[in-house]
Amino acid sequence: MTEPPLIRRAIRALLATVATAVLTGGLLTSAATTSQAATQGPCDLYAAGGTPCVAAHSTTRALYGAYNGPLYQVTRASDNAAKDIGPLTAGGVADAAQQDSFCANTSCVITVIYDQSGKGNKLTRALKGHWPGPAEGGNDNLANAFEAPVTVGGHKAYGVHVAPGTGYRNNNTHGIATGDQPEGMYAIFDGTHYNGGCCFDYGNAETTGNDDGNGTMEALYFGNSKGWGWGSGNGPWVMADQENGLFSGVNRGYNAGTPTVDHRFVTAMLKGGPNQWATRGGNAQSGGLSTYYSGVRPNASGYNPMKKQGAIILGIGGDNSNTGQGTFYEGVMTSGYPSDATENTVQANIAAAGYNSGSISTGTLTPGSRISLKATTAPCCTSHYLRRNGADSTVGISAVNSSSPAADKADATWIVRSGLANSSCLSFESAGKPGQFLRHYNFRLSVNTDNGVASFAQDATFCPTAGNSGTGHSFMSANNPTKYVRHYDYSAYIASNGGSNAWDSTTSWAQDTSWLTAAPLA
Repeated sequence: MTEPPLIRRAIRALLATVATAVLTGGLLTSAATTSQAATQGPCDLYAAGGTPCVAAHSTTRALYGAYNGPLYQVTRASDNAAKDIGPLTAGGVADAAQQDSFCANTSCVITVIYDQSGKGNKLTRALKGHWPGPAEGGNDNLANAFEAPVTVGGHKAYGVHVAPGTGYRNNNTHGIATGDQPEGMYAIFDGTHYNGGCCFDYGNAETTGNDDGNGTMEALYFGNSKGWGWGSGNGPWVMADQENGLFSGVNRGYNAGTPTVDHRFVTAMLKGGPNQWATRGGNAQSGGLSTYYSGVRPNASGYNPMKKQGAIILGIGGDNSNTGQGTFYEGVMTSGYPSDATENTVQANIAAAGYNSGSISTGTLTPGSRISLKATTAPCCTSHYLRRNGADSTVGISAVNSSSPAADKADATWIVRSGLANSSCLSFESAGKPGQFLRHYNFRLSVNTDNGVASFAQDATFCPTAGNSGTGHSFMSANNPTKYVRHYDYSAYIASNGGSNAWDSTTSWAQDTSWLTAAPLA
């Protein structure tokens, strides 16, 4: 059978293109490389380097190219039902729509972070530890499932927002380094969410939940504590928690070689073996890694040889010290001491994943959008916006425009989030203070970081309604449904239409509780 002339010409053209690509290393080679890269995750790269993952945790994406199991589990408040959240496709980004649907009209917490390595090293709620620990018989808190939204490769996902008092742990692990055995680990953290409390860690810790002495743990620390060790500048720093010390170099205390690292997304790496360890880090969105320290164990007794016990912690110290805060997106632990070359390929994979804050400047009430909220009360306040007061974090209104200082514009800009206590309502994250939310306390509005107390999510959730004056929107308090966000005497409250408080005055109440959603000032 003879092909028609048009088909013969098409075949010859295709063969010529393929031959040219093979000879030049061009199109065909590039396509093959892209296809191969798309099927690899960080743990595939560690395995290729001879240091396979023995724990792999992420609520945002699969860490193996072929992984298609559950990433994490959420439990909703309305009926205590639980649901596993997996990736959209094998090796892909988490299917956040599953969480959104399951948690609609209620709140959810993250109850399990599954181990993708096959070793069964999942993370669950940490039990009380030696210090300070919750009350006898109690547990640490669980992370609010909606408090750390991001996009990865353009797809919505959620990280693990650790407020003080929140923590995850596994004391019965398989394959994790013990004693002086070599290991490596990395984590991606939010570089804008941290504090000086002890200790926001991820990594190897005591199986007892107690402080068992120098060298009994080896975990990544991220924060700006100056009590146990620190680097240059004001922090935060990537350091190693090796128990009874946060080390950024060979000596206790200050080490100039460890810089402040405050990228929006931070790659943090730690590895340790017999009388050697190293910390590295960089921007998880682009670029390579810097080595902050590489050398012998700390210049103090008890760290050589190490006495690692092989538990895994997230958000807490080895003895369950739980006053730290931070946000975790993904992390792994390896068997063996990874080479710098392997870690460099992992960093390239992380940068290619496409982490982004997910905030868009649309001026709408869609979660992820940036907005400014403009007062509608005439004649006093139509040029005024709801804003954080920089001096004390209370909230009020003031005149802000495009010529105002950058800090003022940021304080008058809000990032719309799914409601922390009810995903069908909204929460408002401060653009000027990322990680802090608009909330009411004793009816006064302020901007605060989640303190891990159960009432915070309720206090920081507001349900939009049609404007009480017939203009714009009004925002009803989720846990005080007769009260709405109101400005009164240039300060902001939740207020009812009539009541015993001055800010409950019926005069201009409808106008004062009605807001225009404007394009973001910052």
